Amino acid sequence: MSWQAYVDDHLVGTGKVSKAAILGKQGGVWAASSGYNLSQQEQDAVVKTAFAQPDQIRANGITLSGFKFMCIQANPDEVIGRKGERGVFLIPTTQAILVAEYDAPVSAGEANVIVTKLADYLKSVSY
Repeated sequence: MSWQAYVDDHLVGTGKVSKAAILGKQGGVWAASSGYNLSQQEQDAVVKTAFAQPDQIRANGITLSGFKFMCIQANPDEVIGRKGERGVFLIPTTQAILVAEYDAPVSAGEANVIVTKLADYLKSVSY
């Protein structure tokens, strides 16, 4: 299966995630939903800062595709952001980081289950 299929079918296709991307921990966008463009600076913040320097993310939030989220939680397993009716989850796997946004009326819990399930699967196959 292609990386794009994971974004299209297993994240956005569920109806619980509105936009998503899979970033490689070594850099680069492996796949992204249509129109979801992360600048190089935004990618670097996810890959190099979010999990290595969580205090910086907690203090400054995280900007993705030009939209700034306030950081709700940042730890080695997950970064959670929210602003208004939008939220985002950043979840690392062995070789990648899943970035998944959701919008109301989807709840954070509904979106989190979808993203965590895919992250657990990718970890189980060493990705």
